[in-house]
Amino acid sequence: MTYAPDRIHEEVAYVAYHFHWPLDAILDLEHGQRLRYVAEIASINTRLSTRPHAER
Repeated sequence: MTYAPDRIHEEVAYVAYHFHWPLDAILDLEHGQRLRYVAEIASINTRLSTRPHAER
């Protein structure tokens, strides 16, 4: 099964933007690991965006 290049670029950019990891480190991740980090970042962002302003 191949993975769409645009989707890979999105995942890599998302992880790099949030974790500031170098490109090689992100590309060395297994696809499942990279998806896990994408999910964790999204979860963190969701929690932060739904907190009341007083808690931020």
